[in-house]
Amino acid sequence: MSFLGKFFGTGGKGGKPPTPQEAIQRLRETEEMLAKKQEFLEKKIELELITAKKNGTKNKRAALQALKRKKRYEKQLAQIDGTLSTIELQREALEDANTNVEVFKNMGMAAKAMKAAHENMDIDKVDDLMAEITEQQEVAQEISDVISRPVGIGEDYDEDELMAELEELEQEELDQNLLEIEGTEDVPLPSVPSTSLPSKPAKKKAQEDEDDMADLEAWAAAN
Repeated sequence: MSFLGKFFGTGGKGGKPPTPQEAIQRLRETEEMLAKKQEFLEKKIELELITAKKNGTKNKRAALQALKRKKRYEKQLAQIDGTLSTIELQREALEDANTNVEVFKNMGMAAKAMKAAHENMDIDKVDDLMAEITEQQEVAQEISDVISRPVGIGEDYDEDELMAELEELEQEELDQNLLEIEGTEDVPLPSVPSTSLPSKPAKKKAQEDEDDMADLEAWAAAN
């Protein structure tokens, strides 16, 4: 059994391989574990460095042992860094593969749905149906044309004869108007009188005298 097989829990030939989601989850868990290991080693390196500085002049043996341990921790830390890079690349590849699988699966479902939709459709039947639809549309248009045609539209008239009759009627109307205008010219118009109108007649002389005498008598009686 390979290391990856042991890590991901795969069996032998008959073992069921993990799904991409399971493998991605395992890799993330491993990354978290290694990250904690890195943090632990960094603290150990820092402590060993402090120990080496503290014993550098007093106890060289203890200082050298601390530096050796620091080197060992740094080597382990470098190995973990390399392992994390490898795991990160593998996880990203698995995520891309999982995405491709999902896309492929959805495309396959869409293809099957399209195939199922077209199973009951025959191209010849579609052509026949479209031809029948076109024919029925033409029939419907012919029916509409007949229904909308005014009554009597089928009677045949000669347009030239109709125009000639119309011109004849217009000429008769014009001739009648001219005769009426010529008949009005013979009627005599009243003439304007040449003499002046008689003025208001004057009172007779005798009447004037009688009026004067009556006025005088009335004045004398009053005095």
